[in-house]
Parts: sequence; structure tokens; C-alpha cells
Amino acid sequence: MSRQAPSTTSSTERKSSWASQSRNPVSIRLYKVLGTNFDDEATKESLTTLSELYAKSSSVKGKETQRIADFEEGDDEHMNTSSFVETIPGESAARARKNLRHDMETKLTEGSQHFLKVLGEVDEKLVALQKHVAAMRTSCDDAEKQLQLTDEGSKSLLERAGNLREERQEVELKRSIVSLFLSRFTLSESESEAIVSRDVPVGKKFFDAMDKTEKIREDCRVLMAGEDGPTKAGLDIMGSTSSYLEQGYEKMFRWCSHEFLQTGRDSQLEVSSTMREVVQRLRERPELLTEALTSLSQTRQSTLQTSFLNALTRGGPSGLPRPIELHAHDPMRYIGDMLAWVHQAIAAEREFLESLFGIKNDGRMVGSVRVFGETRSEEEEWIRELMDLAVGRLCVPMKIRVQQTVKSQESSIMTYRIVNLLQFYLHTMQHTIGRDAILSKTLEELTDMAYKSFLDSIETQCKALQRVDLEPDDSSLTPPISILDHAQVLREIMSVYQSSIYEDSNTSDQAAGFQKIAEIMINPAVEMCIAAAEEKKRLRPSWDMEVFVLNCLTYLLNVLEPFDFTSEKQKSLQDVVNAQVERLTDDHYRDIMADAGLKDIAEICEKHDDSEPLSHIPSTQPSELQIALRSFSQWLSGPEVVHSSRLSSLTLQRLHNKIHHTALNRMAKAYEIICEQVRRKENRYEAASTLLGSERPFGQIALLWQIFGLQKDSL
Repeated sequence: MSRQAPSTTSSTERKSSWASQSRNPVSIRLYKVLGTNFDDEATKESLTTLSELYAKSSSVKGKETQRIADFEEGDDEHMNTSSFVETIPGESAARARKNLRHDMETKLTEGSQHFLKVLGEVDEKLVALQKHVAAMRTSCDDAEKQLQLTDEGSKSLLERAGNLREERQEVELKRSIVSLFLSRFTLSESESEAIVSRDVPVGKKFFDAMDKTEKIREDCRVLMAGEDGPTKAGLDIMGSTSSYLEQGYEKMFRWCSHEFLQTGRDSQLEVSSTMREVVQRLRERPELLTEALTSLSQTRQSTLQTSFLNALTRGGPSGLPRPIELHAHDPMRYIGDMLAWVHQAIAAEREFLESLFGIKNDGRMVGSVRVFGETRSEEEEWIRELMDLAVGRLCVPMKIRVQQTVKSQESSIMTYRIVNLLQFYLHTMQHTIGRDAILSKTLEELTDMAYKSFLDSIETQCKALQRVDLEPDDSSLTPPISILDHAQVLREIMSVYQSSIYEDSNTSDQAAGFQKIAEIMINPAVEMCIAAAEEKKRLRPSWDMEVFVLNCLTYLLNVLEPFDFTSEKQKSLQDVVNAQVERLTDDHYRDIMADAGLKDIAEICEKHDDSEPLSHIPSTQPSELQIALRSFSQWLSGPEVVHSSRLSSLTLQRLHNKIHHTALNRMAKAYEIICEQVRRKENRYEAASTLLGSERPFGQIALLWQIFGLQKDSL
């Protein structure tokens, strides 16, 4: 126990020592200094400023000694700490901490003294400036007094000058009003001369004078519409301007008539801007414009007629292009060149007239349909009438030549080509100049005349075809030369018609346009084939009339097939062909049944009414039936099963196969009926199966279909 007491005592003392140290200010300051963080920007900036303030001095050694002496003498109050040289480590820092407040106050004092010194200088300058301002104010007061005295002295003079100025403005205003009135309501000497004088040409100066005259008359209506009635000045102005206007319109009319005579004689038509302007202004005087355009129309009629006759007989300049009548031997080129020349003349004439009346392009594509509405503009009426009159004289010489050319044609094909050519230009002219134009009506007459001539030509040809007789000694079953020639003419006519069909026409219109031609040319050909074949059949019974007629009809049908507009005629002709095929099929069926030996037996079996057994009838007794079946079996082994010598004369293999297969189909059905009748117990055939199975096809209908190469009910 005695040993543990000292240990306890020493521990207690140690604790009390630690407690006393924690309460020590030095320790507290030390701990605070050691715990302070100097990483913030403000602390760093403060330390930097202090380090710059107390930087080490680089003074010479003598000054250091003096400062040390001053320091030893105790004059540390006036000593600059920043110039102190550290001799003992840490001494400068300690002194800086000691004199920090004193140094700061010293710096502030020096700055305040410098600021007071500068402000003193500024105060001196301000005092001098105040003196100058006071002197200036005194001078301004003197000048203001002098100005007031001068103003009072010149006040009356200024009032007089103001009154004079107002009077001058009134006079100037009146003068300007009078000048403006005269310039607005009267023509100058040069302007009146431009309207009246013949020496001044029609041009911009003339048009400007006319525009001014019109403007004067419009403005003058204000003077005429006053409450007190028309003024004398307004009446005088209207009278003078009316005289000038009439003289101006007369001058434009004379100039325009002269220019029309000169321009109308030229083949190359050009319209100047002056002429276009004159025509536009003359529309205010319709009687003058009508008279001028009448002279233009007469000139253009004579010029176009002369040019057309020259193109027919003389040709172009230096003989090129060559005269149109040199190609009179070629009807299509002859008529086509005439119509093309007229069409080109119409296009040039319309372009000239559109330019003359100032009509802009309407956006219509070249060759497209021109729409003629019920309401047309006045310019369009003028153009239509002038074009109609200009080309009206061309109709007579052109009509005579076209009629002569059409009447001289012997070929119906050439006549039909001329018809289509005329119809094409008729369609073009109707869309270009209208249906009521003289040229359109002339072309319509020529087209009807040519079409009538064409119809007469093909009717004559068809009548001659109907008078053709077939040679009795000719065994040929192919179409005769007359039918071939007729079909060739028909094919060429259809080709010409197809080339003349317009794109905007529908199928029904195309068929209707060719229907009359088809009836005239096809019906007589069909009638001729049938009638001539019957006549030849009467003279030569062995000749195969059905095959001949079918060959002719199918040939005509093949000629029509490539053309869609003949669809209706193809249907009617196909009906005739189908009737002939059906007739030939019946004949061929009877022939092969007779050749096979089944004809009589098949007819009896089909008509048997069960009144008596079939085996008791003489023609169908077992012995006769055995002979017929043997003959049929032999026929099945022959070439007639595959190919018919009679039908080989058909020009269409398709018809040969159709007719022969149809006949074989009916034969197989007839054989089936025979087998059914033989197998019936009511007909009392002994060993019916043995009787039928003795000869091919052994009573088996399926085997017979295989031999024929057909399927049941396939046709």
C-alpha cells in the first residue's frame, strides 16, 4: 500500500500540470497560430502587401551603421522600419510586428498631406476662374443692353419689310397661278404646230401634244361644271382644243391611210410602234379607223391574190421555190402546196393584224385549237373580219384548181387521199379562223365535193365487182383476183383513213366516219362472193362452194382486223362467217358419217321411238350393224380421222381444225347413241356387248375420244 501512494500522487500532479498549461495564454496563442489556415485569398493578399512594405533594403553599409546608431539612441519613432537591416535572425519580423500600427499611420499621414497640397493648387485655379466668369457676365450685360436699344430702334423698319414681303408673296402666288393656268389649259406654239403643221411628222412630239390636248379638255370640265354655268374661259378652251383634236385626228387618218397603202403592198409585213399607236388612237374615231382599215383590206386582198397567183405560176424570187403548178401531175403535192401556202399566208396575216392592234400573245400553243367564244373583243372582231376579207379572193382560184384535180382522178384511193387532205386543212382552218370564215366554207364545199366524188368512184367499182362472173372451169377455191384487188383498195383506203384520225376523236366517232365507206365496199363484195359461187355451183355441182365462200369471207375479215374503227363491220361479217362455218360443219359431218358407214344407222337410232325393237328394222339388223361397225373401224384407221382432204382447201388452218373437230365430236356422240340403243334390252340384240366389241373402238366411247384426240364436250 505504501508503494502505490507515490504513483497516485505523481499522476495527480501530471494532470494538474496539463491543466495549468492549457490555461496558459502563450499556449493558447500558440495553438491558435498553429491552427490558423492561411490558404484564403484575403490572408494571402494581406501577407503579400506586408512583405512588399517591409522588403529588405539594399542601402549601403554606411547608412546601415547610421540607422543602427539612431536606433541605439532611441530615435525609433522616426525610423522607417522598411529600411532596417536585419543583423539577428528574426529581428526584422519582430520589429515589424511591433511598429505595424505606427507604420500604417505614418503612411496615411503622408498620403493626406499630399492630397491637401494638390487640393490647395486646385482651389487657387478655381478662384482665378471665378474672377474671369464675373468679368464675362459684366460684358454680356452690356451687350444685352445694346441689343435691346438696337431692337427698339429697328422695330418699325422690320414691320415695313414684313408687309412688303407679304405683298410680294401674294403677287408671286397670283403670277404662278396665272402661269400654271396658262400652261395647263393652253398649248404652246410648238405643241400646236406639232398638231396642225404637215412638216412635223407623226411621232412622239405629236402624240404628246394630242395627250396634252385631251388632258386640257378633261380638266376644263371642272370650269364648265360651276354653279353659275359654263364660264367664258371654259367655253373658249373647249372650242380651241376641239379644233386642234379634229385636225390631229385628220392628220393621223391621212398618215395611217398612206402607211397602209405602202405596207399592204409588201410581202414582208412589219408594224412600227408609231402605226400601232395611231391605230389605237383612231379607235376614238371609229369612222376614220373603218375607212383606213377598208383601204388596208383592199390592198391586202390584191396583194395576197397576186402573190398566190405568182406562187402558182412563177414561183418565188429567182424561181425558188419552184411554181406550184409544176407539180400538178402529183395531186397530193399540188393541192397540199396550195393549201400550205394559204395556211402560211393566214398565219402571217394574223401575226400582222395582232401586232397592228397591239394584241399580246394569248399563250396558245402553235397548232392548238383556238377558242371562239360568243363574246369577243373589238380587236378580235376586226382581226377576224380583215383576215376573212384578205384571204377571200384566194378561194376562187384555189377552188377551181382543186375541183379540176379531183374530177381528173381515176383512182379512188388518190381521191380519198385528197379528201383527207382537204378535211385536215378544213379542221385546221376552222380552229384557226372559225367556221364562219369564207375560206372555211370553201374548204367545206371542196371536201364534200371530193368525198362525193370518192363515194361515186367506189360505188362504180363495187357495181363492176358485182358483174364479175367466176370461170366455170377454174377449180380453185381461193379468192378470185377481183376480190383480191377490191380488198387491196379497201386496205389502202382504211390505211389512209387511219392516218387521218385526230387524236382527240373517240372510237365511236372513228367508226361512224368509216361506216358508210365500209357498207359501200364490203357488202357488195360479200354479195358478189355468195351470188357468183351459187351460179358456179349450179354450172359445176362438184365444185365446193361452201369452202370458196368461206375463204373469201375470211380473207375480207382478215383485211378488216388490224383496224379498230371497223369493229362493228367485223362483227357483222363474223356473223356471216359463223353461219357459213355452221353450214360447212353440217355438210362435213354428213360426209364423214357417210364415209364411215354410220350415217343411216345413226339417223335411225336418233329417230327411234320404241314402236318396235331396233333389231327388227332391216337397216339395223345385227348383220347390217356388223357391216357398218366394220366399215367404221376401217375408217378409223384411215387419214380422214386426223385430216380432211376437203377442208384442206380452207385458207385458215384454224377453221379447218374447228370444223373437223366439231364434226368428229358429233360423230362420237352419234356412236355413243348407237351403243346405247344396241345395249338396251328393248331392242332385243343378242350378245350386244359381243356385237359392239367385235370392231374398233369395241363399244368404248372413251377409246373413241382418244382416237379422235379430243375430250368429251371440249367443243
